[in-house]
Amino acid sequence: MAAATAKPTPHSYASSTLNRQLRGFMAKSSVSLFGLLLLSVFLMPLGYMVSTAFKDDAELSAQNAPLWPASAKTYTYQGQEYPLYLVPTEQGVKQMALVAPHREDSDFVDPANPEAGPFTWQGRYRTLAPVYNFAPKFKNFPEAWEQVQFGLLFRNTFVLAIISTLGTLLSCIAVAYGFARFNVPGKSILFVILISTIVLPAQVTIIPLFIFFTKIGWTGTWLPLLVPAFFANAYDVFLLRQYFMTIPRQLDEAAMIDGASPLRILWSVIIPQAIPAITAVTLFHFFFVWNDYFSPLVYLVGKEDLYPISVGLGKLVGTFSRFPGLAMASALMAIALPVVIFFLAQRQFMQGVVITGVEK
Repeated sequence: MAAATAKPTPHSYASSTLNRQLRGFMAKSSVSLFGLLLLSVFLMPLGYMVSTAFKDDAELSAQNAPLWPASAKTYTYQGQEYPLYLVPTEQGVKQMALVAPHREDSDFVDPANPEAGPFTWQGRYRTLAPVYNFAPKFKNFPEAWEQVQFGLLFRNTFVLAIISTLGTLLSCIAVAYGFARFNVPGKSILFVILISTIVLPAQVTIIPLFIFFTKIGWTGTWLPLLVPAFFANAYDVFLLRQYFMTIPRQLDEAAMIDGASPLRILWSVIIPQAIPAITAVTLFHFFFVWNDYFSPLVYLVGKEDLYPISVGLGKLVGTFSRFPGLAMASALMAIALPVVIFFLAQRQFMQGVVITGVEK
């Protein structure tokens, strides 16, 4: 006779369920831990910049100083301040004030029992770890603001970014609307030609453009940086076109029945529906102009009063090479505004980027 198949018991069901949950938890934990590790490596330079911006020069050169902004902890003994060190004693490691440093032995005072007076500790005090308190310093920021002339640099960058972004939006929305809604002979070929310009590096065209702008007398002004923005670019046109194609054409037809012209359809139907994509393009271009270093350096050479913040900071890198605290404070102030703008508009930005990557 064939052996009877054993029925699974409730205990075996519970054990298998627990094992599956445990394996799922371990898998999720491993992925999360790996993601946090990658994130920490990616943010490490930013963390160094923020930490250094709040340090003074003496702390940067101090021995055994922590990575975070700190100041040496001191103890006042007989009217004078002395640094505290972690000193090994018979009762364990204690915080002691160094009152008389010597090469092979030094005199310390116990802050918990100052009445006992100094005692001699055998050993080199330089091998001891000093005691630090978390103490960020803010003096680098006002000093950097004055030396770098941030007021002028911010004004120049704002003007360049706002005018250039407006020109990009006007031109790219119009071109993307034409590619998305109008049936023009050869439209696909024209779009392929436009997209192919993405692979053309800016360094390839910089010399003929510089010669052209020099011939018409635009070098040394903001015109080479502003005027090209009013003639669209392939990257932003592609993002906007992809989003426009996700908007149902029935909305256009309903507006046509009501007597709306193509321009009115663009203004009243397409643009209100495409706010996420327009927000993404606005942020992309605003950040690009804010961080652009190469083009202003080429066209504004010798015109320091017209420099944006990227070129202004780059010019002072050599000056601040011996003062990393000032350099990091300047960099932190330069990126503060873009970071705030991104976090305020990140929902619309992410929605625009995700949807524009899906063609209808």
